[in-house]
Amino acid sequence: MSVLSSFLKIFIPKNTVFFELFESVAENLTKMGTQLKAAVAETDIDKRAKLIALIEDLEHQNDDLTHRLFTELGRNFITPFDREDIHYLATSLDDIADYIYGSAKKMNFYRVNTNDMGMQKFAELIEQGCQQVKIAVTQLRDLKNIKAITESMIKINNIENQADDVFDMSIERLFATEADAKEVIKIREIYQVMELATDKCEDASNAIESIVLKYA
Repeated sequence: MSVLSSFLKIFIPKNTVFFELFESVAENLTKMGTQLKAAVAETDIDKRAKLIALIEDLEHQNDDLTHRLFTELGRNFITPFDREDIHYLATSLDDIADYIYGSAKKMNFYRVNTNDMGMQKFAELIEQGCQQVKIAVTQLRDLKNIKAITESMIKINNIENQADDVFDMSIERLFATEADAKEVIKIREIYQVMELATDKCEDASNAIESIVLKYA
């Protein structure tokens, strides 16, 4: 640990509302990922709509938590990490929730058949990404288990790389097998939003990496 890091830790509060809020957001994200996977697997449109409604509720909860994070950021003179890092992490986590809900909403709005290899694989990767984000976020409170954080960041990067490959293969398969141009447009748009959710997991990982490099 550098002299600067040791000096900074003297003035950093051990327990603040920021950790609790980040952990609540991360917990909600894992629930959203699980619900999205269930929604993709559900063939009954009405039942799927109920699962998507649960995702919407969780997304609204995360909006409230993110608003509280920004309020606390403006209220507190001393913060556990750089204000820029807190803002970047909060924004990245909020973006994950937005894109999970966005993909679920488009499935419902377009009434597409989700019995699709691409959507199913994306849903699995999003769920895995959210789980790894949660692991990393919960370790920020004391920064003692750097190994766990690093392992999660590596897994998130791998998940994002897999999502890129899934997107390319799914688009190729879509154009080769779907004759209806309208369906192609709908499904391609859903792929794009789901792939962006994995990108945002990597953004959250990058924010966490910045914190670890400065304070661990």
